[in-house]
Amino acid sequence: MTDHLLSLMTFFPLLGMLILLFIPRENGGVLKGFTLVITLVTFAFSLPLAFDDVFKTSGGMHYIEFAKWISIGDYFQMNYNIGIDGISLWLVLLTTFIMPIAVLSTWNAVDKNVKGFMALLLLLETAMLGAFISLDLFLFYIFWELMLIPMYFLIGIWGGGRRIYAAVKFFIYTAVGSLLMLVAIIFVYYNAINAGLPVDQGFSILHFYQVNIPADLQTWLFLAFAFSFAIKVPMFPLHTWLPDAHTEAPTAGSVILAAILLKMGTYGYVRFAMPLFPDAMQTFMPLLATLAVIGIIYGALVAMMQDDVKKLVAYSSVSHLGFVMLGVFALNLQGMAGGMIQMVNHGISTGALFLIVGFIYERRHTRLINEFGGLAKQMPVFATIFMIVTFSSIGLPGTNGFVGEFLALVGAYESELRWYAVVATTGVIFAAVYMLWMFQRVMFGELKNPANQKLKDLSAREIILMVPLLVFVFWIGIYPNTFLEKMNPAMENLIEQVKGKQQVTYVEQVNPQDFELK
Repeated sequence: MTDHLLSLMTFFPLLGMLILLFIPRENGGVLKGFTLVITLVTFAFSLPLAFDDVFKTSGGMHYIEFAKWISIGDYFQMNYNIGIDGISLWLVLLTTFIMPIAVLSTWNAVDKNVKGFMALLLLLETAMLGAFISLDLFLFYIFWELMLIPMYFLIGIWGGGRRIYAAVKFFIYTAVGSLLMLVAIIFVYYNAINAGLPVDQGFSILHFYQVNIPADLQTWLFLAFAFSFAIKVPMFPLHTWLPDAHTEAPTAGSVILAAILLKMGTYGYVRFAMPLFPDAMQTFMPLLATLAVIGIIYGALVAMMQDDVKKLVAYSSVSHLGFVMLGVFALNLQGMAGGMIQMVNHGISTGALFLIVGFIYERRHTRLINEFGGLAKQMPVFATIFMIVTFSSIGLPGTNGFVGEFLALVGAYESELRWYAVVATTGVIFAAVYMLWMFQRVMFGELKNPANQKLKDLSAREIILMVPLLVFVFWIGIYPNTFLEKMNPAMENLIEQVKGKQQVTYVEQVNPQDFELK
């Protein structure tokens, strides 16, 4: 079973979706319950990865599966080639962890075409997991494109009043970047073939890491990849689709978008753009770091001006993901560790914030800050959980947000990006301003609307939904080494690859599992 664990984990939701199609659409409760079971079983399949100590000792790829898939003469080969290392490990587990929570959040929120909603969630889970485990660039591209379809429909059918506008904008932005990346993937493939590497390895990234691409070609290829991933992060100034998508998406869609889909962009830089084009990465690092810092400050300042809670959280994502990119671009172990752990932290904290927004929206059918006030007295459990998540988002010591941002800033400060780190630190202060100001007005402000006096506190289902997120807020905040020690070997390999201090030796394969970075 372990030989095919990644395939089983990835395609089990797809199997669940196919079975779901035979359940009558009138049975909304059964459809939701079945989907929840499928996502929980998928999470159970992924748990052995979390307890495998091989990631602590080796930065190479593990759980590799390889099979020839599409062959066209001696010129084109595409393989089913998957595997994970310490970089993709926690993003895979974050995906399987968040999906049952997203399904639970739909219990009272989705009552229109439940069957379609649940089927799209399961298809989306398969696509996201496939993207994180793909070691074949063309296979990655297929999963990357597949993610667009369910999210487009989740926003466009179940979203708010401007859902069509938000869905189309989301699709156009992402599709344009994807087409550029496809062209670059084809260029990289034929450049590798011309360099004399065997065709039968297809679009293997381990295969491509060995190719010395000319500097001028690296520039254009890196720009194509970086543009596509920058849209997905999103980095300033390509971020404008995100607030609309978040604001109009249903709660489950916002949670998945914030917790997982945005990480596709940051992961893309780490897995593909940086190690494939190290010279171009060094050239464009100051520009990318500048855009990351602008995103940190700009996202925080715009969040401060919002009167809609959901839009405020959406702009906070632009700011927080700027810290991720700044840490990654530092190209040292501290910065990379901060960036990678902050990907997970953002998924937990911002996902929890969107759930909290969903709770109050279900009760009041408004997200305007001025419509609330005095909720702490009416909803003490809700206020306590909201406070913890707010502190996590701010980066209070002892919570997960502190660990990621601190390491990212330290890494940037110890690299060539010292002054970028100094300026970015102001983003931490701004985050405290807009989050605490919003919390104060919603929880302790004047009780302006009598409807707030009738609000019920969180139900048992809603508390159960939030508890796992709170556990990881404190677990990562107090003992992050549980997660970092499995990332470090893979990140050290990546840093050496990008900086050119370590050669990647090509091993002629008898078995695909013989591949490793040396």
